[in-house]
Amino acid sequence: MEMYKKTCEEFVEVLASNAPVPGGGGASSLVGAIGMALGNMVGSLTLGKKKYADVQDDIIALKAKADALQKEMLTLIDKDAEMFEPLSKAYGLPKNTEEEKAEKERIMEAALKDACSVPVEIMERVCEAIDLLEEFAAKGTAIAISDVGVGVACCRAALLGASLNVFINTKSMKDRAYAEDINAKAEKMIEEYTAKADRIYADVRSRF
Repeated sequence: MEMYKKTCEEFVEVLASNAPVPGGGGASSLVGAIGMALGNMVGSLTLGKKKYADVQDDIIALKAKADALQKEMLTLIDKDAEMFEPLSKAYGLPKNTEEEKAEKERIMEAALKDACSVPVEIMERVCEAIDLLEEFAAKGTAIAISDVGVGVACCRAALLGASLNVFINTKSMKDRAYAEDINAKAEKMIEEYTAKADRIYADVRSRF
């Protein structure tokens, strides 16, 4: 059964257990999907309202993008688990001889890169979600504007959460040029999109 198809209770229980997956990456992706869904809900509540007749086409387009992002972030929960499991197993490989040590190092390096790739992807999708939330805040119904604020707070947390799963893996990589390139990409997203999320949140808060 796919992780994202579990009930909320089942997901939280397995998250709290000693099972290797899901972990912080999957949790971040779920939180990001929830954040996007909150913006999408504001779009749904805006459709068909005479007061917002001039933005109906924009809202329809935004909702289509939000639908796709929600689904993608949910599937990334399982993709993150799939990519992490080989790394989890690699830690347990023997290293009694020089040959075993070399083989473990080779497998670990490949597994670290794979495990790192999904959190980076989660961060990218969350950044896209924050961009959409900005538009929902500008064009969506004022009666549900607080939900855009909650959504952007969720996405900000998801962005930072996923980044930690990037940095913990790049720290152990032997290929430092590759690791630093990934770190720089993650840091750039954090710098730009935590600031944007804060601006959106502040804008929402100022309307009350």
